[in-house]
Amino acid sequence: MPFVPFHRRSGSVEFPQLALSRRQPAAYACFINFRSSRVTASSSSTVTTDTLAAFSDAWNRHDVDALMGFMTDDCIFQTAAGPDACGTRHVGTEAVRKAFAAAWAAVPDAQWVNGQHFVHGDFGTSQWTFTGTAADGSRIETDGIDVFTFRGAKIHLKNVFRKARPNLPAAK
Repeated sequence: MPFVPFHRRSGSVEFPQLALSRRQPAAYACFINFRSSRVTASSSSTVTTDTLAAFSDAWNRHDVDALMGFMTDDCIFQTAAGPDACGTRHVGTEAVRKAFAAAWAAVPDAQWVNGQHFVHGDFGTSQWTFTGTAADGSRIETDGIDVFTFRGAKIHLKNVFRKARPNLPAAK
């Protein structure tokens, strides 16, 4: 985890470098304003690396019902690609459910392999290699990472980052 300022008096950390300014363009609306909320040193999250491994397994089974069981009611999913600086932002269970299902519609044999998971308090990551077949038959194989924010025992934010690698030739 990167170094962040710790406030001894309040027992919390702040991320002022991510706070929004009124003068910044709307494209920055994808960022969460951490200045208005503090993350306490003691976490209420009960998410573990086993939780993230089970979440990853549900992705590989293409089980949207299982995936939604891991998400908060006001969940947020930010995709790797899209028109905004954050990709595409989906908010709420219905929008997130549709966006999750769209990943499998675009790449029906999608898999996230070689998962490595990390949890620290209310934050976590899952590193993986995404594999699948594109509509033109070419192969997708690229590394990525999910950055999570947790609330209690559930995932509140899933923010995806993926390497931009050209597809590989179709398997023969």
